Amino acid sequence: MPIHKTGSAHQWTLDMAVRPRLSTFRQVNKVNATILIVDDDDFVLLSMKLMLEQQYREVVTTSDPNRIPALSQQYNPSLILLDMNFRQGDTSSNEGLFWLRQILKQGEDTQVILMTAYGEIQLAVEAIKEGAFDFIVKPWDNDKIQTTIANAISLGREKKEVRQLKSKQKTLASAINSHYPELIGESAAIEEIKNAIEKLGNTDADILILGENGTGKEVIARNLHRQSNRSSEVFISVDVGSLSESIFESELFGHKKGAFTDAKEDRVGRIEAASGGTLFLDEIGNLPLGLQSKLLTFLQHKKITRIGTNTEIDVNVRVICATNCNLSQLVKEKKFREDLYFRINTVELVAPPLRERPADVPVLANHYLRLFSNKYQKKVDVINDEAIDYLQHYAWPGNVRELQHAVERAIIMSEKEQLTVADFKFLSGENDRAASFDNYNLENVEAWAIKRAIKKHEGNISHAAKELGLSRGALYRRLERYGI
Repeated sequence: MPIHKTGSAHQWTLDMAVRPRLSTFRQVNKVNATILIVDDDDFVLLSMKLMLEQQYREVVTTSDPNRIPALSQQYNPSLILLDMNFRQGDTSSNEGLFWLRQILKQGEDTQVILMTAYGEIQLAVEAIKEGAFDFIVKPWDNDKIQTTIANAISLGREKKEVRQLKSKQKTLASAINSHYPELIGESAAIEEIKNAIEKLGNTDADILILGENGTGKEVIARNLHRQSNRSSEVFISVDVGSLSESIFESELFGHKKGAFTDAKEDRVGRIEAASGGTLFLDEIGNLPLGLQSKLLTFLQHKKITRIGTNTEIDVNVRVICATNCNLSQLVKEKKFREDLYFRINTVELVAPPLRERPADVPVLANHYLRLFSNKYQKKVDVINDEAIDYLQHYAWPGNVRELQHAVERAIIMSEKEQLTVADFKFLSGENDRAASFDNYNLENVEAWAIKRAIKKHEGNISHAAKELGLSRGALYRRLERYGI
């Protein structure tokens, strides 16, 4: 739709020959976007409106820039086409820059394209530096301006989607972290851990958390994340010991589509996904020696390269590692790299086993009592004193995780409003009908297998159920049937 300038004044007329062709555009699906045009020339407003309203849902015009705030609030435009000069004889573009800044202050969703009859390069550069998407010179080329407008609207949508995704990520991260409470306990050992977390939270120091299975190493790591200035970003946990050499690089560093046989699409690795937040590398002591050098290279340079590419990606991530192994002994045995050990061990925290802090058992037990009573909607209000004493004298080989599952099982099986010693007898094996058997009765064999699986996984019902090929619910029903 060519535009022609006539005379010395800013007078613009439509090429009348194209007017009949405008109807052909009306059948095209319009883009769901609103465009606001701000120009002191009514002919510019008319010609722009006629051109753009064939493609876009709504086109709003005004010759008064003072109406920009009100119109922006009313229509929430995806794009504003803004004239640079509104006063007769003014070519400074100061007014256009002023309104550009005001629009950008109102929100991030609106893109701005500036228009002027004076194509000064320095002015264009300044406007784009201020935040304009682009800069066009009158008279314009229709095809070019339509392409510029389409690109501006597309960019605005992409930016909005990114902000929405980041917001969603923060919400999900907050929801996930809510499942990991503050470190629970009143013992001296736990108070020491809490004090360390308070000191280390706002640093980016690499931290190694040691402790037996089930002592709450991930809870400590999440509390460190929650105390840090990265708390609004993602926390990603990776069990590196479970990663085989064939998938280690793909899982951690990502890959490009076609990099290997099963690479059917681009994949972001766990490390890159954690950028800006915290990366928790669990069971670091089980990492095969051959993979330790690859992890060390990342930790030293904080750069990754996806499989199938040669491009390095900078990663801003705080790394926390954990293990139940004696790493210093593994270093002596040449099973763990000494340089990697020192790299991950700027500060070392030790999660104490539950048997060494019996004073925390009542606090933890009552926490899980409230949690699982609500979860299973059962009116179980209290664990009586005798049962608490019984729990405090139990050795807890599975530590806090075993206590959690013990209280959960007791609540599920209980038909009373309080838990007693009888509800926890399964811990000592007093009710283990299948501890030994004289024949191959299938029920005896199944009960025996369940008992062994639970013992092997130190009270972790989920892991035991997975090994037995059962769901958690099916395993709980068998526990009830066999009195385990």
